[in-house]
Amino acid sequence: MLSLEDVSRVLAGRTVVRALDLELRRGEVLGLLGVNGAGKSTTLRMIAGVLAPSRGRVRLGGEDLYEYPELARRRIGYLPEVPPLHAELTPAEFLAFCARLRGLARGAVAAAVGRAIERCELGEVRRRPIAALSKGFRQRVGLAQAIVHEPELIVLDEPASGLDPVQALKLRQLVRGLGEEHAVVLSTHVLPDVSACCDRVAILHRGELRYGGTPGEQAQDTFLVGTAKIVHAVDWQALDLVASAEALEPRRWRVQLRPGVAVDTLARAVVERGFGLQELRAEDGSLERAFLAVAAADAPEQAA
Repeated sequence: MLSLEDVSRVLAGRTVVRALDLELRRGEVLGLLGVNGAGKSTTLRMIAGVLAPSRGRVRLGGEDLYEYPELARRRIGYLPEVPPLHAELTPAEFLAFCARLRGLARGAVAAAVGRAIERCELGEVRRRPIAALSKGFRQRVGLAQAIVHEPELIVLDEPASGLDPVQALKLRQLVRGLGEEHAVVLSTHVLPDVSACCDRVAILHRGELRYGGTPGEQAQDTFLVGTAKIVHAVDWQALDLVASAEALEPRRWRVQLRPGVAVDTLARAVVERGFGLQELRAEDGSLERAFLAVAAADAPEQAA
């Protein structure tokens, strides 16, 4: 559905996105993560067709998005971080306007607006002026305009901004549902949203792709191990099945296994070596660790 091929973007003489390669299929939700200034919003604008890459190609369904710019209007739904709303209109009026802009036939507009209002739970405010709505409701109107024309690709930049915890939970469910029929790119700072919604994760740092995988990928081979005796790093290094070991406490370690090694092999090795196995469980929060590790990279250079 979507592919970015060696995409770079230069703004004001500075490369803010560098040699980015990404792919997304229909039925997938891709979480795009990164600290402020990592290049996320610039990448989203290029994906949504509102900013041309300085180099490389963005393809939608195999077609170059900048050779055929009308694809963005018809086949992409985009929610920027600050939704472009017309405050004097009601949500129903605004969504009807957006539906016509995206090329929907006049006879299909009312049904499309009704679906978007129902999905985003805007029924109670559909006839109030947008200017009179809370930030959370305005955010939902912005989301509704991104999906009103049933686009093949949906691009969401911080969609949970301004939502309370209950609304945020419903948003996760909505994004997960959209991902069943569409291709979705979700940029957010809320890591639980990524774990709950996304099939794959891409972490940007200083304009480059530094990590790509599934939200729970690292948890499959990383374990917390508690031992009865004090164990040292050299003891873990002596085990061929261990890729790395990090001391959390004198008798507690974070152990990453080499690819293809089963956890029962680790348990057997700990017992046979006489470490005294007291705890062995897969570690939660692997996505957070990956994000923090990427964010910490080049820290001295950033500080300078």
